[in-house]
Amino acid sequence: MKKIGRNDPCWCGCGKKYKHCHEAFDLKLAAAADAGHIVPDHSMIKTPEQIQGIKESCRINVAVLDYVSERIKAGITTEDIDRWVYEETTRLGGIPAPLNYDGFPKSVCTSIDDQVCHGIPSDKVVLKDGDIINVDVSTIYHGYFSDSSRMFCIGEVSEEKRRLVNVVKECVELGLKEVRPWGYLGDMAQAVQQHAEKNGYSVVREIGGHGVGLEFHEDPWVGYIGKKNTGMLLVPGMIFTIEPMVNMGGSDIFVNDEDGWTVYTSDGKPSAQWEIMVLVTEDGNEVLAW
Repeated sequence: MKKIGRNDPCWCGCGKKYKHCHEAFDLKLAAAADAGHIVPDHSMIKTPEQIQGIKESCRINVAVLDYVSERIKAGITTEDIDRWVYEETTRLGGIPAPLNYDGFPKSVCTSIDDQVCHGIPSDKVVLKDGDIINVDVSTIYHGYFSDSSRMFCIGEVSEEKRRLVNVVKECVELGLKEVRPWGYLGDMAQAVQQHAEKNGYSVVREIGGHGVGLEFHEDPWVGYIGKKNTGMLLVPGMIFTIEPMVNMGGSDIFVNDEDGWTVYTSDGKPSAQWEIMVLVTEDGNEVLAW
């Protein structure tokens, strides 16, 4: 970190002198780094102005997922979902972040049953009774990014699939309880991993969550295999996603060669994922998108 004089303006842009703002914060970070912990750099810490802009983007993201929730059912195509997301996002003044991101052709990811993530909407894919589907929505609004996803059970879903969906939601909720200032990403990861494995499931290792807000994907990378008191130190102003992908069978996955995007479970068993976007606050956390 660049050396700042105590009477210089603080790096956060608030206009206060450094000694009256982030000096004590930076000293605490430096002490943690000296003790061997992984600490975030200033680029991962959002200013109050940035947080407000990110919250406005999240407001649209949540509204779009609510819109999908009211309409999703058996008989619709995943292309219908893509159209809803595009039209509702743009109506609210946003831009669908996935559209043309690294060549992704659609406005939303729709992942059914053994599709772990990054499923591409299609007019040939019709939702049917018994499917479970993850709808992953991401929004750009005035340059700020948001990202969250939900699982949906279509019609009469088997008890086995419904239990998977519910347990993964519990994993997210338990992980969230471990997000606090001056805790560690490993605290959250251990809670997720333990609950998933206790219920007989496996956690995908290769794909995880991420920082988000000023870009679609930022540091830190967020995994869900971990131990308490390890991983990056969590500090106020950090924003990241909690989005474990949990498989009913083994943790192995593969990417579809034909489209280069859709990730599947190797054993063909179902997978489920919920995603929330979390801000670390001075006294705990705030869920910004769900």
